Amino acid sequence: MDYQQKLAEKLVILNERGTGVLIRMNYIKKTCADPKKRLSFLTDKGMEPAIKYINKKFPNIDFRGNIHNLISIQRQKTEVLTATASYYDSFLDVIEFRDHVYELLNTIDACQCFFDILVNFDFTKNYLDLIVTYTSVILMLSRIDDKKALVGMYNCAHEMTNGSSDPSYPRLGQMLLEYDQPWKKLTEEFRPHTKTVTSALLSLKMVYPRRNLPAEQWRSAQLLSLLSAPTAMLDPACCDTMACEYLSMEVMERWIIIGFLLCHSSLNTNQASQELWKMALRSGFYLTLTRDELLNIHKVTEDLFDNIKGYSKRVADVKECRDHALANCGAMHRERRQFLRGALAELVKLMEDEPGLLGPKALFVFMALSFSRDEVMWLVRHTENIPKLKVIDDYIDSQMAELLFYVEKLRSLMRKYHHIVQRYHVQYLAQFDALVLNDTIQNMYVCPEEESVLMSSFVSTLSALSIKQVDEKEEFDFRGLRLDWLRLQAYTSVNKAPLPLREYTDLAKVMNLIQFHTRMVDSVDELLHETAEVSIFCFFPRTFEKMFTQSCEEMYMKRYLLAFPSVCSHFSQCGHPLCPEETEVLQKRSLHLCVTFLEQIAKMTSSIVLELCAEQCNLNEKLQPKHCAETISAAHYRKQKKQMPKKGEVPKEKPGAESLRKDRTLATNLDKVHLTLTELCSCYSLCGDLTVFDHIVVPAEFLLSHLESRLSEIIVRMANYNQTTQEIARPSELLVSLRSYTASLQSLSSYINVDVTRLVKSVLLQQTMPQDSRGSPTITTLYSNWFLESLLRQASNSLIIHCPTMHCFVSQNTDSEPTFRAEEFSDVSELKALAELIGPYGLSFLGENLIWHITSQITELKKIVTENMDVLVQMKNCFDNPEEMAHLKKKLTGSENLLKRMTIIGVILSFHSMTKDCLKDILLKHCPYMMGPIECLRNVIYPDDDIKTTLGIFQLASAAGFKCDINPTLVAAITSMQTDNTSMDQEYKLSCLLLVHIAVSLPTLALDPNSLYSQQNGGHNNNIHCLATAINQVAAAMFTVQGKNIEHHLKEFLLMASSTLLQLGQNIERLECKNRESVYLLLHMIVEQSPYLSQDMLESCFPYVLLRNSYRDVYKSFIVTLG
Repeated sequence: MDYQQKLAEKLVILNERGTGVLIRMNYIKKTCADPKKRLSFLTDKGMEPAIKYINKKFPNIDFRGNIHNLISIQRQKTEVLTATASYYDSFLDVIEFRDHVYELLNTIDACQCFFDILVNFDFTKNYLDLIVTYTSVILMLSRIDDKKALVGMYNCAHEMTNGSSDPSYPRLGQMLLEYDQPWKKLTEEFRPHTKTVTSALLSLKMVYPRRNLPAEQWRSAQLLSLLSAPTAMLDPACCDTMACEYLSMEVMERWIIIGFLLCHSSLNTNQASQELWKMALRSGFYLTLTRDELLNIHKVTEDLFDNIKGYSKRVADVKECRDHALANCGAMHRERRQFLRGALAELVKLMEDEPGLLGPKALFVFMALSFSRDEVMWLVRHTENIPKLKVIDDYIDSQMAELLFYVEKLRSLMRKYHHIVQRYHVQYLAQFDALVLNDTIQNMYVCPEEESVLMSSFVSTLSALSIKQVDEKEEFDFRGLRLDWLRLQAYTSVNKAPLPLREYTDLAKVMNLIQFHTRMVDSVDELLHETAEVSIFCFFPRTFEKMFTQSCEEMYMKRYLLAFPSVCSHFSQCGHPLCPEETEVLQKRSLHLCVTFLEQIAKMTSSIVLELCAEQCNLNEKLQPKHCAETISAAHYRKQKKQMPKKGEVPKEKPGAESLRKDRTLATNLDKVHLTLTELCSCYSLCGDLTVFDHIVVPAEFLLSHLESRLSEIIVRMANYNQTTQEIARPSELLVSLRSYTASLQSLSSYINVDVTRLVKSVLLQQTMPQDSRGSPTITTLYSNWFLESLLRQASNSLIIHCPTMHCFVSQNTDSEPTFRAEEFSDVSELKALAELIGPYGLSFLGENLIWHITSQITELKKIVTENMDVLVQMKNCFDNPEEMAHLKKKLTGSENLLKRMTIIGVILSFHSMTKDCLKDILLKHCPYMMGPIECLRNVIYPDDDIKTTLGIFQLASAAGFKCDINPTLVAAITSMQTDNTSMDQEYKLSCLLLVHIAVSLPTLALDPNSLYSQQNGGHNNNIHCLATAINQVAAAMFTVQGKNIEHHLKEFLLMASSTLLQLGQNIERLECKNRESVYLLLHMIVEQSPYLSQDMLESCFPYVLLRNSYRDVYKSFIVTLG
């Protein structure tokens, strides 16, 4: 008959079911309390009369006599029925669970089962768990404020829809009324079970006091220390009560407190019960029912006993225990945590160094994890509800990170070296446990058939194990064996069992040992979850974040900070199939906490890294040549033995002075930065990635992301761009600073395994774009704007001139002090630095902006040509007639404006060409093997080739910095200017007349006093030498777009320009044309820079003697001094 009761199976099933129902009740409570998630009908004002009526009359609701109170439900009966169905079904689950628990508890009482945690551990544990779970379910049910409204609304809607109440409603309604005062009803229910429950609880009198010791006794006993007995280090850790050694103290306290609340009569009759109960009351103030739902043990106990006669002494005991807890509890747990930090640190170091110890000393690992988890859980549930004390330091732990870190480290070691643990225990089971069990069975006097079959199967299963199975990575599954052992405990624990287990304690000890060993083989993860899972943090996020913040403030806790996001990976294990809705909430909260912690750690680390880079950059900046003037001056005075003039300035320290120390104990700021960086980077060693639900989180990527973002900001900040004053750092200075930063960043890889090269490449590549990944402006945008708005704008006003001799722009001397010197920003070294900084992409963006300004100028040129179209047509036809040309020239308007705009175009194109040359030099240095083929490809292009192919190759060559006969970017820009309103013929006519207008306007340049050619600069003082570049490139681009012969039109232009310039020689007034020779040189420049014109063509239309004399005249004042 006892075999047919299936006590073991029912205990396992009901415990699992009860856990699900409990979580479901908690979820309903939270949903009803949250305004955002609460059922809309409960907040609907139209439903208020119905809800008030239901709560008032529940459960006896008159559906027909008071229909006017329920009219709102009548109108939405289908919606109400659907919305409340899941809640109603959940409450029915409570009834069903309660019925099964009643039945099982009565059966166990009828069988007069024997419970002893030291003997039939699993049977006793499941029994006590069931009692606590059932009590927690009832307490959670009583805490749901809207339960009557939900049940009543469902039943009303059900009756209105189906014409009758739900069959389960009467029982459900009655149950809800009974548990309005849950403890009173529960104590009545458990009165018949007092004897059984008390006997089970009293079996803890050996286990619980041994666990509930102060840290001083742990320390004196050298608990968890393997070094205390080095000779026994390889001996297997085992005892008669294996499972009790890592049994959670919180679980035992929950059993004791709730058990004696339900069966309080034993407190008056049994001194042992009273002592056990008092000890539990002194250990804290709160117990966890589920999630963040707590039980105030002193208050609940006092309230219950106050209403029972003859319990005044017990009430006094409760008050005495509460006072004792207030005085000693916080300090005791603080000392325990302090001890565990040291003990776990030692254990982790040993196991890391000798992972083979995880086999024989696995019990130590799980004891350490269980003890630590108990202390963490205690602090979490008490931190949220700190007692009213003057000093609350005992409830604040700024070193929690260290304890969590070691817990996570031990977990990871057990998982990493699971094969070692498995290999050790498979041999242990086959070669020791099986033999001991067989001997124990042989020595038994009585062995009934059912029990004999089970024990024989144990021996055969263990004997069949071999090390070969581990080597072949065969999966082990001993769940059946452990369930059979639980069955055997149930069979042998009933009254008058043929094989009473209490008389065969040796069998129980051996089997409990075997059970632990089998768990080491096939369910290490399950045991780790049982002993080290701290998912309580998911339900106390504020406490979790506060502990993280407190740990961040401690220097030597920074290396343990990654434990906090690592703990978030536990949260996926606390869900239950009976409450799938909770999973999404848990997932969001877990990811939010994990990401928040990683962001904070990454933020701190990146700040320290970049602070170190800034320090190194400052040191490097002191070595710049610009700072050597004072040193040279001082050396000069010393050489002449003169005293330096005193200006009241304190002499600066020489670079390197910071490395000279008299006392090594004096820490500099750089020392502190390095120490902090070492601490922060050490925390990343805990794990390479975290799995939070289905998401794999890589902590190092958060650091790289922060560094990328911050480094981008710093690079832009180092450019020192001021839009108001148009100030900006020289590209060479920024490049030096940037190289200092990247060199310092490379040292990060010696602290932590991150790809710094990928980080730097990503940041620098983003800086070559107009915007970075966050949409912020980059140095490409800043320098593009500055060169356009400052340098080239002043160059267009001739305040800055293009200097072909020095390949740069030069500021002209003026009365006002210039805001910057153009030569300091545009010489070859600066433009090469710019090319290094922003690369081909950045220079391409700069070029596109330059070309956009050119197209706006071309648009204005076309307007000028259109205004003078008739005159220009006539001039084109009679350019060889001086009298007619002179007459028509008087009708011509806008010549100066035209030449001014063409000069601006030339200045822009000259600057564009300078940047291309510097880019080519940089690319030749970085990738010469790529540049060679591009140059060859450009050189093999012939004029007869397809223009699309030609432009494609020119586009490639131009992007690499090579000069091309046709500017492909300008061609693309002019093509985009074409509109539907103008035909190609019209555009062609405008292009031809534009050249005519330029040619006939050239003589007017001689009247400008600034048109003087400067032999020192190799150009004119008003930048008209840039006209040569503008004419050649604009003409080539326009005629390419229109598909016309470039050479033919440039010859026409040269002929007309020569004719008009020759007419300058006929001007008798020398003073009016004092810069005539300087203007003549323009023709030579145009031909020299054009790939389509030659000197022969020039000489055919313009006497060479005039050019020679012009050069002589402009250079005659230039004295070359040699020697």
